[in-house]
Amino acid sequence: MKEAMFYEKLAGGRVRCGLCRFRCLIGTGKRGHCRVRENREGVLYSLVYGRVVAEHVDPIEKKPLFHVLPGSRSYSVATVGCNFRCLHCQNYSIAQPEESSVEHSGGFVAPESIVDRALVAGCSSISYTYTEPTIFFEYALETAQLAKSAGLRNIFVTNGYITNEALAVIAPFLDAANIDLKGFSDSFYRDAVGASFAEVLDCIREYKRLGIWLEITTLVIPNRNDSDEELRGIAEFIAKEIGPETPWHVTQFYPTYRLTAEPRTPLATLRAARKLGLAAGLRYVYEGNVPGEGGESSSCPSCGAVLIKRYGYIIEKNLLTRGRCPGCGVPIEGIWE
Repeated sequence: MKEAMFYEKLAGGRVRCGLCRFRCLIGTGKRGHCRVRENREGVLYSLVYGRVVAEHVDPIEKKPLFHVLPGSRSYSVATVGCNFRCLHCQNYSIAQPEESSVEHSGGFVAPESIVDRALVAGCSSISYTYTEPTIFFEYALETAQLAKSAGLRNIFVTNGYITNEALAVIAPFLDAANIDLKGFSDSFYRDAVGASFAEVLDCIREYKRLGIWLEITTLVIPNRNDSDEELRGIAEFIAKEIGPETPWHVTQFYPTYRLTAEPRTPLATLRAARKLGLAAGLRYVYEGNVPGEGGESSSCPSCGAVLIKRYGYIIEKNLLTRGRCPGCGVPIEGIWE
């Protein structure tokens, strides 16, 4: 165990957690909404510090990040736990653990070891991913600090629910984040996620304000968040408030967890979402989970030339020259070296 950061001690042994936007009020012997932070006699502890349950070398395109060091490898780590309750959780076996299993999950791996393993594997970055990195904040922070000193980039793949106070502490060590904007309505976030829609939008704005490179992902779920109105709302929010240079990944849904009755997202829906994004002024809109369908490649927003041709996570061609289109010279936003 490790004493948690960002909490306030209150009367009667209770504590107020300030790590994520639920700001849980936790009685003694109880845990927060994430299931991995417990109040023990007025002291809040992280139960998952260093308890790694997933550890892989991934192509950075898997995060997905298409404008960060394309073709590089990212050392990806996670502990159990999440502060959301998504009905469509793709990693539910580790994101939604039974409380009794949390303290016995994974095996301890020191932050120094994660950095060493990333370097030995030839990775250019470390990604805090698979579950929600906010809930293993202390571990992510210490690892990110060491990684930055070793010349590695740091990446959050997140649901966008960290508090401004916590984000400000880790922001100097974060280079990029992919944030799930799961829908664009109060009802979707309430019913399918169990969180506040407005808080997610505010969090995305804060990431942008702090200068962290952002890419946004929306898993498009039939009959849930696939209306033109909702998809257009996401696209316009990104274009107007985050910036038209922000890549938007519209991704195919596969039936899973508690949404096994919903069908796979039709390719036509993803294509329509991509058109809506481009019409809203976004420069880069990508279709995910549909390799070879043509929506994965990066094109110059000025002359239209294909600059990075992808097939799934594989880069078949990369013509970028120092972050610019070699044809017309227009700079392409991202982290390229």
